[in-house]
Amino acid sequence: MSTATVIGSGPNGLTAAAVLARAGVEVTVLEAADEIGGGTRTIEAIVPGLLHDHCSATHPMAVGSHVLRDLGLDRHGLRWRLPEIDCAHLLDDGTAGVLHRSVAETARGLGPDGRRWRALFERPARGYDALSEDILRPILRLPRHPLRLARFGIPTLLPATALARMFRTEQARALWLGVAAHAFRPLDLPLSSAIGLGILTAGHRHGWAVAEGGSRAISDALAELLREHGGKIETGVVVRSAAQLPPSDVVVWDVAPTAVADALGDRLPARISRAYRRFRRGPAAFKIDFAVEGGVPWAAEHARRAGSVHVCGTAAEVAAAERAVHAGRLPDRPFVLVGQQYLADPTRSVGDVHPLWTYAHVPHGYTGDATEAIIAQIERFAPGFRDRIVGTAVRTPAGFARENANFVGGDILTGAKDVRQLTFGPRTTLQPYDVGLPGHFQCSAATPPGPGAHGMCGANAAARALRHLRR
Repeated sequence: MSTATVIGSGPNGLTAAAVLARAGVEVTVLEAADEIGGGTRTIEAIVPGLLHDHCSATHPMAVGSHVLRDLGLDRHGLRWRLPEIDCAHLLDDGTAGVLHRSVAETARGLGPDGRRWRALFERPARGYDALSEDILRPILRLPRHPLRLARFGIPTLLPATALARMFRTEQARALWLGVAAHAFRPLDLPLSSAIGLGILTAGHRHGWAVAEGGSRAISDALAELLREHGGKIETGVVVRSAAQLPPSDVVVWDVAPTAVADALGDRLPARISRAYRRFRRGPAAFKIDFAVEGGVPWAAEHARRAGSVHVCGTAAEVAAAERAVHAGRLPDRPFVLVGQQYLADPTRSVGDVHPLWTYAHVPHGYTGDATEAIIAQIERFAPGFRDRIVGTAVRTPAGFARENANFVGGDILTGAKDVRQLTFGPRTTLQPYDVGLPGHFQCSAATPPGPGAHGMCGANAAARALRHLRR
């Protein structure tokens, strides 16, 4: 029987391990932390029984993931839950750009911009399951659906601010730029539309789902499937050098490129080592989990039913906030993403105390305190919010890095998603999962298609590993 060692138990490492084990490979997963899951963990940080997702929380790309569906994780307890409204982007006049799963319903709410929203998303969302066969794999390859990919791909090349100009209303412009800002990039740069278009298209097909019981349900289901096929997981094992690896036919690394270079040292070809060490990092997240009695008193009624809420204001404010963060400054009014997962999954709450998941975009390695800026932004759109706070738990960029070595400097996307790294991953190659050392592969979110709990980086790397084993 062939053997594999997987370093790291984030969603990609566990997916790679599950795919390999199901193919008959004997798999051992080595995890540095005491708990599996990486970014897909769930904690009780404030009140016993009150569930807060550690990092990854809302999953428009994961709920429709080919590999997660094909693995049959529902047999191992994974249940997806959908909010009534996917996302609301709030404005100071009390209105909001409101995102529904339905393209038609979203378009109706956007008034004169409805026709443009439908033109941009209706056909790609209807064909997303076929489209995802191309966009969730390396881009520079022969596509399975070339015409569909071309139609989707042309707008992704544009700066997000340029695409925003097609909309007349502030509600549509702000909603679009708020979703595009999930990429942690300046929104006036080429290809800054790509991640936003991917999230919205996937969401219009499958919804902005959450995992019942918290994101840890994704990790738990993958781990259970792995064990069902004879795989093993060892926690508390820090791999710093290749000498620590057990003998195995293939090794799959769910760690940052710099960590691969450090561990493999002189065994790695010099040009690849240089590329990995030049890997560029993106901005950071400053996260606050709140326990809130009675929920958030949003002024906009739609926000009270939305699983995700964008808190920043106009499209111009979003673009300015992202520019400031990339220039190394915390804006007075940062872009804040608020998650109300309990609306879709009431099991996360304790009585009338509800978990609120929030983070602000801050500069890479930010060492200041963004607590007041986050609270002030929420209070701006929900007067009286402060009075409902029962407790808080703060995770700084340094805290993210301590708890997950992939999140260097608080960069929760595992690398800047600029043109080159979004297209190729950590080095310019047509085989982004190959480390350049026979039998070694990488599958972290630094590789295409990038961050999220979809597991496709792991699935794609596992496919390369299986080809190697067959040879």
